[in-house]
Amino acid sequence: MSGQFIGELNGDERTFDFTPARASIDHFGVGSRALSVAVPLVARPNRAHASRRRNFFEELLPEGDQLEFMLAMAGLRRRDTLAFLARFGRDIAGALQIWDADDPTEPQTPEARPVSEEDVQVLLTERAANPLANSGIQSKTSLAGVQPKIVLAQLDGGWHQVFGGFPSTHIVKPAVSSRPTEIFDEEYGTRFTRALGVASFDTHLANFGRTDALVIQRFDRDLAVPGGRVHQEDFNQVLGAAGNQKYQMYGGIVNLKRIAEVLRTHGEASDMRQLAVITTLGVAISNLDMHAKNLGLLHHADGHIALAPAYDFVPHGLREGLDGQLALAVNKKYPHATITKDDLVSELISWGLRGAKNIVDDTLEQVQAVAAREEPAAQAAAGLAENVNATVQNLLDGRAAGTGS
Repeated sequence: MSGQFIGELNGDERTFDFTPARASIDHFGVGSRALSVAVPLVARPNRAHASRRRNFFEELLPEGDQLEFMLAMAGLRRRDTLAFLARFGRDIAGALQIWDADDPTEPQTPEARPVSEEDVQVLLTERAANPLANSGIQSKTSLAGVQPKIVLAQLDGGWHQVFGGFPSTHIVKPAVSSRPTEIFDEEYGTRFTRALGVASFDTHLANFGRTDALVIQRFDRDLAVPGGRVHQEDFNQVLGAAGNQKYQMYGGIVNLKRIAEVLRTHGEASDMRQLAVITTLGVAISNLDMHAKNLGLLHHADGHIALAPAYDFVPHGLREGLDGQLALAVNKKYPHATITKDDLVSELISWGLRGAKNIVDDTLEQVQAVAAREEPAAQAAAGLAENVNATVQNLLDGRAAGTGS
């Protein structure tokens, strides 16, 4: 991080712990939250908090098929986080780079190799052989999430596969047969986040060979800064939640009020309002999957912490097979169809946020204006724009989000 050696991971796969380096404490300051709000840099970490430190690192791993493919590729066991990060920890979320100090081949020289559109199509479609675009022993990338994707670097207008810890700059998600409209629905959702000012990174649809894909600029990458990385952590890491505890229903560890409290303590003055806009927008466009790993913190080089941009913002109002439940409850309610404008206002008031009603009204009116001028891609779910319009109108009129016509 920032070119600094920050500490060591030691122990076995079940009891490993993180020990900050003296030099990192001197550089960032005693008690600094430069690594994580949950993991302050102190000379003698509290042993009672060891599980939270482990969780920070365990939450850097991918999920689902991508994890299984990478374990098989490297011949690793499940739950051996140390071995996994030693193998794939050079290009991960945020500004950290992790490697095995006892491995004489490490650290490797970072490299970006040009790839053609046909090469990218192979990486996107042959996922078991190239999970996250890892190919061969020099591939060192890990990224959380279940949805199929690869990472690439865009340099001088061309695409490059990254090796040895070179910072990837983009995430590319292919269209998949099990959810054929998802990337097109997500592209539509990202237009709202940019229009409302809660995200600014580029997201666009592209085609690689015969494969449609969604190309997403990484907000935790900036090749203009030393190392090309901006540090970030998600709210599973911040709040000590693991895996599916990113959903409030699983254990109740995460919720919007706890997230707001972290922002009040560690974030910027505008962050709670940003969270309020993101929450209202999520309900308005039926984003059911706004869980704790899709909300995060950015740690800037000057030391200040801020709410990360809104990402993975997908309208789910027409998706079949979902239970209709919000990932994070609003005013203690999970069913999206039952949420009203009053519920949103009550949720925001519970955080201690002033002007809650005005924020909700203004956000809903902006969403309505965006929905009136933006048409989804032809491959998006049929009726997607109409569904968003109907949901927003219900909320503005004081009705529940899912009220029928």
